[in-house]
Parts: sequence; C-alpha cells; structure tokens
Amino acid sequence: MADTTGIEWTDSTWNPVTGCTKISDGCTHCYAATFAERFRGTPGHHFEAGFDITLRPERLKLPMTWRTPRRIFLDSMSDLFHQDIPDTYIARVFAVMALTPHHTYQVLTKRHARMKALLSRATFWHDVAQEGREHFARCQEDWLAVGAMLGGKPLPNVWLGVSVEDQKWADIRIPALLGTPAAVRFLSCEPLLGPVNLKRAVIAMGSERGHGLTASYVHAAGCCERGLHGIDWVIAGGESGPRARPMHPQWARHLRDQCEWAAVPYFLKQWGEFAPEDHGHDRGRVALIDTQGRNWTERETPAPHDAVRMRRVGKQQAGRLLDGRHHDAVPAR
Repeated sequence: MADTTGIEWTDSTWNPVTGCTKISDGCTHCYAATFAERFRGTPGHHFEAGFDITLRPERLKLPMTWRTPRRIFLDSMSDLFHQDIPDTYIARVFAVMALTPHHTYQVLTKRHARMKALLSRATFWHDVAQEGREHFARCQEDWLAVGAMLGGKPLPNVWLGVSVEDQKWADIRIPALLGTPAAVRFLSCEPLLGPVNLKRAVIAMGSERGHGLTASYVHAAGCCERGLHGIDWVIAGGESGPRARPMHPQWARHLRDQCEWAAVPYFLKQWGEFAPEDHGHDRGRVALIDTQGRNWTERETPAPHDAVRMRRVGKQQAGRLLDGRHHDAVPAR
C-alpha cells in the first residue's frame, strides 16, 4: 500500500488484502511472494504470516482519505478474486470503489473464472449495496447517491484486467474478461513469456470483433470502432528479479503492432532484467532466446535464425525503450 508507487502505469497502490498462491507460469518468480516470505515467522511484522491470504479491513477506507483523483492499482500484493477471500469482503471493496468515483481503480486478476461469475451475478451487487450501507455510508440516501450500479451497469471508475503471460492463458483468460461486465478491460502481459496473438483469443468470443457470444454491455465507449473488440488497453513487460526469464523483442513488437492496428492503447512497462543487445547494450551476461521462448547458449550451434542476443543488465539499465521510443498510452479516464 503506497501513496506513490514505482509501477509505471498507475499512481498509487491499495492492498485491502495481502497474500496469494501461485496458479500459472507467470507466478513462478512472483516478486510479492518473495518479498513477503522473507518475514514469515517474524513476530509483529506486517508479513508475519508470510504470503498467506490476510484480510486487511483497517485499510479499506484509505482511498477515501485521498482527495486528489488518481489511478489506483488494487491488490498489488494479492489477487482480489482468490478463492479464500469471502464474497462479502470483495463486495465491501467494491463499495469503497463506488463511494470514491473521483478515483480510477485498476483491478488485475489471474482468477478470471471467479471474477466473471461473481460480477455477473445480480445478487453480488445487492451485497455491495448492503456492505456500503453497513460499513461506509451514513444513510441509505448517501449510498443511493453514488450511482446506478444496481441498474445493471458496471462501475464507470473500475477497470478490470487479466494477466496474460502466453498464448495458453490468452485463450483462456481473455474470453472470460470480455464476458465480464466492465467499463474498461485491460490485459497485463507481464511477465511476457511467449508470443500472444490477441485476435485469436478475441475470435473465441464469436467473431474477429468479438461479437456473437458477448453481452450487450461490451458495446460501449466506441469499442466497435476497434479491431480487438472489448479490449481497451494492453500492458506488456519482461520479468525482473534474480531468476528472471528474458522477453524476446518480437513478442513486444507483435503486441505493439496488434494494438496499433486495432487502435488500442499500448504500454510497454519494462524490459526486465534482460535487454536486447541491439538496443545499445554491450555488457552483461548473454542469453539467447528464440521466438518460442527456448533458451540457447553461445556454445550451442547453430542457434535458430530467430534467436536474439539478450544482455542481463538489470531492470534500471534495461529501461523501457522499444525501437528507440517509449510506449506510454493509457485509456482516457
């Protein structure tokens, strides 16, 4: 939880829950778990329970104290839709978001199925209203003033996203996201561990533009003018940390090009620990990686024609430039 953050695509983080469990390849070297587990068993420490799921109700009202509008990344140290977090607690979190419409909340999950099931259920929104009246609003009139959420419309200040590390999870998580009511939908392709064809995942919804199996609430905010129907933002990035895996430059370029074709904002967050040698890096350990994510050593010859030389220079030195420019596009609030 922080008033400011080093995460490039948000302004602040808010963690009314901490802890999680690993669910897919993108979790393998989770920075949050590594950090929290260092303090497991330390009496009185905030992470005395390590990275076990821990509800933090004392933090629920924090966004209400922030007067200046900001983008807030929800649960950077957890996953709001983890199976061990009660529905009523999730409803309470959504009540806070409903009561602070001046903020924009970015909710990212790998638990796509629970997100879709819960947010598509009419009774959940009644739970949100009940939690809001019971814990935050002074009276029912105060609560009813926050908007038309119970009318079947998603909260306009809540962006929902799923993690997409490779094609396997793109094909699974993106259709679930597109089938979930949301004002803005985004993808976090970080750590990017393989090539991702977004159109292939969107086609699973019924057609190239995602029509057919999608519900009427998908058709909003000019989405029908875009090629990747229902996807409003794509974030990409390589892995950081001591056991980081390199990101092939072509994966980042391919996502950029798809977003450009579809008129979808694209944000390259970081290269991670490794940067392409041909981006001006001539120091650091060399790693060769091909477009399928296979690693090669300089002793293995011949390497595939699509293998590129990556240099381990660290996150700061690697930077965020792709082909000489930053990619910082973000949806309008």
